[in-house]
Amino acid sequence: MIHSRSKKSQKTALRCTLLFCALLLMNGCGTAADPEASGQSSGNSTGQNRKLTIMLDWYPNAVHSFLYAAREKGYFAEEGLDVEIQMPADSNDALKLVASGKVDLALSYQPQVLMARAEQIPVQSLAALVRHPLNHLLVPQDSGITSPKDLAGKNAGYSSIPLYEAMLRTMVKHDGADPDSLNMIDVGFDLVPALSTGRVDGIIGGFINHEALILAKEGHPVVSFDPTEYGVPDYYELVLVASEQGLADGKDDFTSFMNAIRKGQQFVQDQPGQALEILLAHEDATAPLDPEIEAQSLDLLIPLMDAGDERFGSQDPQSWGEAAAWLAENGLIPGDQDSGEAFVNF
Repeated sequence: MIHSRSKKSQKTALRCTLLFCALLLMNGCGTAADPEASGQSSGNSTGQNRKLTIMLDWYPNAVHSFLYAAREKGYFAEEGLDVEIQMPADSNDALKLVASGKVDLALSYQPQVLMARAEQIPVQSLAALVRHPLNHLLVPQDSGITSPKDLAGKNAGYSSIPLYEAMLRTMVKHDGADPDSLNMIDVGFDLVPALSTGRVDGIIGGFINHEALILAKEGHPVVSFDPTEYGVPDYYELVLVASEQGLADGKDDFTSFMNAIRKGQQFVQDQPGQALEILLAHEDATAPLDPEIEAQSLDLLIPLMDAGDERFGSQDPQSWGEAAAWLAENGLIPGDQDSGEAFVNF
C-alpha cells in the first residue's frame, strides 16, 4: 500500500532522490561509479555480473534490511548480479517505472498491484515480502476508543487515498457502526501531527512499524487496530514487482535475485543486530534513520515477513483472490479482474 508519511519525511526522501539522480548523471547514465554503490561486492569486481535495478517504495528503512544484507554479504554477487538500489521521488511512480522498463524491479503493495492492473499497467508480483498489513487504525491510548465503532461521529484523518478511506469504512461497518457517520479529514502527509495535536481522533494510513513508534517516542502512545480483525482481508503489505515483459525476458535473472534475497532475509532473521548495522551504515546523510525506531521496527517486521514452512516470498492464490474481491466490493477495481494473473511465484 502507499506509504503516507509526514511532509518532512517526504521532502527528505525527495532531496535524497534528487541528490542520487545528480550523482547518477555525473557518473554516466545511471551506472554506479564504484562496486559498492552498484551493489557489486568489491571482491567480485569482474565486470561480468548482470545488472538489475530495484526501486524502493520509500527511503531505506528496516523493511529493506534484506536487500542491504544481500548486497553487503555478497549474495547478489554470488548469483552473478550487480544490483542497484534506487529511491522514488514519489511512491506512486514505482509501478509505472517498472512497467515502462525504466527499472527492473520495484517494491509496492498488493492492492496497488491489483489497481494498477485494472488501469492496464502490465505488472506482476514476484514475491510477498511483508505478509500482513502494517497499516492499522491508530488512536491515542487515552482516547477511550476501544474498537473502530467508537470512531462513529468523530474525526478520522487520512491522506486523500481512496484505498485508506475504504479500509476504515469497512472496519467501522464490520464493527457495527455507520461508516457514513465518520468525519473523514484529509490531513495530507501530516498524519502524526494531526493525531498528536488532537486535530483528529484517529488516523488510517499510519504504519505500526513507523508512525506508531514515532508517536510513542514523542510522548503520544497509541492503540492500533488490525484491519484484518474488522473485515479487511489479510493482504500482503509489501510485494516485489516486475513488468510482464521483464518477466518474459529475464526469468533467470529474477530467479537469481530471489535466491539472493532469501539468503539476505535469512541473515536478517539470524542476525538482526548485524543486519540493522548494515542498513544504518548505508543510510544517506540527507535521510538519517533513528536507530531506536528502526530496531523496534525490525523486531515487528521479522515475524510479519516469515513465510513459515514456505520459502520467503511465496504467494498464496487465496490471498490475491480475497484482496481482489474486497477491492471490487469497494469499487476500486472491476469485479471481473483475474487476480491469478497479478502474481507469479519464483
